[in-house]
Amino acid sequence: MAVGKEIRGKIKSVENTKKITKAMEMVAASKMRKAQDRMRAARPYADKIRVIATNLAGANPEYTHPFLAEAQGTQAKAVGFIIVTTDKGLCGGLNTNVLRMVTAKTRELEAAGNRIEAVAIGNKGLGFLNRVGVPVVAQATQIGDTPHLEKLIGPVKVMLEKFQEGKLDAVYLCYTNFINTMKQEPRVEQLLPLTADKRAADKTALQWDYIYEPDAATVIDELLERYVEALVYQSVAENLASEQSARMVAMKAASDNAGSVIGELKLVYNKTRQAAITKELSEIVSGAAAV
Repeated sequence: MAVGKEIRGKIKSVENTKKITKAMEMVAASKMRKAQDRMRAARPYADKIRVIATNLAGANPEYTHPFLAEAQGTQAKAVGFIIVTTDKGLCGGLNTNVLRMVTAKTRELEAAGNRIEAVAIGNKGLGFLNRVGVPVVAQATQIGDTPHLEKLIGPVKVMLEKFQEGKLDAVYLCYTNFINTMKQEPRVEQLLPLTADKRAADKTALQWDYIYEPDAATVIDELLERYVEALVYQSVAENLASEQSARMVAMKAASDNAGSVIGELKLVYNKTRQAAITKELSEIVSGAAAV
């Protein structure tokens, strides 16, 4: 039964694949809980520093930080992107969705005459930028399951310095926002300059005033740098939680599909085996009748 032997080989191969996808599903489920806890723990800080930064910006109108002002450089228009993706694959359409949004946004900006520069956080984004020919000014890869701010500060500082020097008109942050285990939402948000609409949305009904020590410029400069770093860290934490959730769902779907394929192959194998047995019986009966 050469055909039956071939089908048995296929069944064994799919069963081995199912074992791998099931193991990956369980690992992703374990990592997902930790990533979600880390992401939720960082959210209150990111939200609070956003409110404080916008309150400070409105409380001291005589000092305008470069992050709050439109770039006034005389150089050619340029826009920076900080693109957060995963280091590994097998997580469904997570990276594809955010990179599709990035592609649409870059085409829109290039049509308006802007040059594009990018910082890549994650191997998948770095590979994409290299393929499409977008200049990568800095990168951070192999972040691991626990993001560390000190590893992200370097690439982020490159973009901040370029914006402060007037070499960039705007900086966009691109990542996948975690909604729940079954839903992750790709986002492309303007990080710099902090727009008036965003400041208005973040303001409370009260107008704040502060006493600055040592002075307003020092306090606001330091706080807005921490503000940008907090948003980038939060985006990485959101992306990691989304990655593990998407990988768990993708591996569960792969395991379920493998089970369906195994069932179909076993049915085909049983039919083939039954046909071979029936044929042998028919030959035996025909031979006995001839004798």
